[in-house]
Amino acid sequence: MNILVTGAAGFIGFHVCQQLLSEGHTVVGLDNINDYYELGLKYARLEALGIQNASELPYNETIQTPQNQKFSFIKLNIEDRENLPSLFANHSFDVVCNLAAQAGVRYSIENPEAYVDSNIVGYLNILEACRHHSVKHLVYASSSSVYGLNEDIPFSTDQQVDKPISLYAASKKSNELMAHTYSHLYGFCTTGLRFFTVYGPWGRPDMALFLFTKAILEDRGIEVFNHGNMSRDFTYIDDICKGVTNIINEDTRDRENTNSYYKLYNIGNSSPVALMEFIEAIEEVLGKKAKKNLQPMQAGDVAKTWADVSGLEKDYHYHPNTPVKEGIKQFIDWYKAYYKIA
Repeated sequence: MNILVTGAAGFIGFHVCQQLLSEGHTVVGLDNINDYYELGLKYARLEALGIQNASELPYNETIQTPQNQKFSFIKLNIEDRENLPSLFANHSFDVVCNLAAQAGVRYSIENPEAYVDSNIVGYLNILEACRHHSVKHLVYASSSSVYGLNEDIPFSTDQQVDKPISLYAASKKSNELMAHTYSHLYGFCTTGLRFFTVYGPWGRPDMALFLFTKAILEDRGIEVFNHGNMSRDFTYIDDICKGVTNIINEDTRDRENTNSYYKLYNIGNSSPVALMEFIEAIEEVLGKKAKKNLQPMQAGDVAKTWADVSGLEKDYHYHPNTPVKEGIKQFIDWYKAYYKIA
């Protein structure tokens, strides 16, 4: 198939591009390469996909990789209502995987406008482009943060999610509602995925595993919120990618025949890990103890996440099987190699 992956220079988007290319698809990667975190990491991901001199890429120009004729990249904002439709018109995408978004719960408290621009305005532009250019299937990233103050564990897509506690969560819930509207009105398939704490090689520098590893190696303290009384449904990136690509590879004709255009799933590990156990696993791999600075709960945060993934297991044979200790080791091996740490 011919597939657009937005957010291709991001953590999940980069890995999804790699997986789709390994399966023989033609992929166009899109990213605006913003400076929310370390640009060098984004450039390195693009270089791993075959895009050289990523720091010098022109805006709105599709670049073909010499190594792989099935991959090309365009530096473009999804908020760009003028140029985004032209990209769709020029490529006739079968599937769009929208992973472009302004990420981060805490950052949304400080910079709310960035979330409205990317996660709502930009997302609407993606929906409109899919609608007007006969895209068969939109797969898009939602988030476990939509569960907000829900207390029923594990989190299920059958639960009400009308108590978000960050603008990031509210923007992701709006994506699900907008997808439902477009599926209903215009009859194209949308599949939303509520991601649960994705981690692994090439991960984001603002995520706990990256922050903890860096601080411990540099003999600095780590911030442990809610005094460590937290747990997360940590999900390894390879398991996530397999789940995403299984959905992308779906033949949507059955959904079209039954008018079941809209679907929504949790995608996680379905096995929450206590934060202190997570830190102990990092210490074990590094062979160093962390200096823990115990802090109160942060605004916008929740104490526990736990994904009910039974829907994804039933419909797409999704079976995450990477133990957290193994996933942490894979990340730390990558981290040391990337930053040239002996």
